[in-house]
Amino acid sequence: MKHNPDDRRDNVERLQENISNTIENMHRAEEMIEKTSDEKMKETLREKNKRREQTLEGLRQEIREEALARERDYK
Repeated sequence: MKHNPDDRRDNVERLQENISNTIENMHRAEEMIEKTSDEKMKETLREKNKRREQTLEGLRQEIREEALARERDYK
């Protein structure tokens, strides 16, 4: 079995795309919260958005680390 080399050149871009997608999902959830009268659904969506906020923090930290690694040529 052939192993793929670790290619980190596009990590920052992939992470940024994940951040954008997560933010879009948060906005959609907020729209659904506004439109629904189902309290259980509202609470579920609020909980998901809280987890998404935590995920965003981690992704942003990872971008900082990857950008720094890129500046240092991944050494």
